[in-house]
Amino acid sequence: MKQQFLKYSALAVLLGAHPFVAATADEATSFTEMFTKGDAKFSFRYRYEYVDQDNPQEIAKASTLKSRVTLSTAAYEGFSALLEVDDVSQIGNERYGTPSNGKGGQYSIVADPDGTTINQALLKYTNKYFTGTAGRQRILHSGQRFVGGVGWRQNEQTYDSFRVELPIGPVNVDYSYIWDVDRIFGPDTNGHAQPRRFDSDSHALYVSYSPAEGHKLGAYAYLLDFDNAHSMETIDNALSSQTYGVEYSGKFGPITVAAAAASQTDYGDNAVDYDTEYYMLELGTTVKGVGLGVGYEELGSDDGVKGFVTPLATLHKFQGWADMFLATPAGGIEDMYFKVTGKVAGVALAAFYHDFEADESGPNDDYGEEFDAVATYAVNKNLSVQLKYANYNADQLFVDTEKVWFSVMLNF
Repeated sequence: MKQQFLKYSALAVLLGAHPFVAATADEATSFTEMFTKGDAKFSFRYRYEYVDQDNPQEIAKASTLKSRVTLSTAAYEGFSALLEVDDVSQIGNERYGTPSNGKGGQYSIVADPDGTTINQALLKYTNKYFTGTAGRQRILHSGQRFVGGVGWRQNEQTYDSFRVELPIGPVNVDYSYIWDVDRIFGPDTNGHAQPRRFDSDSHALYVSYSPAEGHKLGAYAYLLDFDNAHSMETIDNALSSQTYGVEYSGKFGPITVAAAAASQTDYGDNAVDYDTEYYMLELGTTVKGVGLGVGYEELGSDDGVKGFVTPLATLHKFQGWADMFLATPAGGIEDMYFKVTGKVAGVALAAFYHDFEADESGPNDDYGEEFDAVATYAVNKNLSVQLKYANYNADQLFVDTEKVWFSVMLNF
């Protein structure tokens, strides 16, 4: 850890002495000023993750540090550029499994392999009519249920893509052609159980419209085709899908409402011929500063053979933080959940309860239940700490799983 601290402290000093770091909101008046009026940001996230599962594997204890440097230019004639580099370092002994370290048979998995990666590298052009971005970039659609960045993990998911964002009156159109998905599994996973990248020939379209203040409508089309030439090919093809859906979020007096529906079929080189649906409804309110919510989410199944898939989602946000359902079971999944949020003495608190069942009847109808809780405290605008907990109680699927995370986040 000391070596990493010295490494990035020295980098910060060097960049701080360079004119690139002279941050300003002003546009550049020359090509040179793109850099002299540019900006540099640094972020660090230390995390300790504990995973205890009711299986022969040993308890995982992962201590990792993510260090990020983000360099951005000022805009000149509408053009700007950004480069972001992430390094994930193991702190102490490697007592956890990853898809690439060969310890998955001994320890439970923690999907935070070490390594240094280019997280973003892009060129952007913006005017009053549209924004175009080319290169490796972050793409977050709506609540990240279908396209997201998996920012919870130390390695973020980003996209090699060309993206166009068009504001047309009250309508916003967001389209991306994605030729490569840079996944969360680090730079050394090719040839292992999880590939570093998905070779992609995919289209992602999200259109949003606000008919009135406090109300938002969205429609989306995701045509995803993945084709990796190694042992993951069969799985990649099984993830190739076309999804069309709509969503709504709004407020009626003290009640908030979120709802979505989508249909999905096979696409591209997917050898499985299937047709299934997705539904979500969530209601919420606030009583004396305490947020209360209840929701239902269904990822359907086609006759118990193939379930609805969301391979580009920020999956950790959904269906429990224990991450038991990163891959949708063949029988689909129904998730009835309740949540409570609030704040005590400056500490933001949240708790969830999930009850999981299959969408299609079969030998494993009742998947289990899960309790999640998190406490986050912002020390100041640059520093925050977080304690997070997940407990999955298995019934007819998977095994009992308990996870604890402690994180410290520093940004400047």
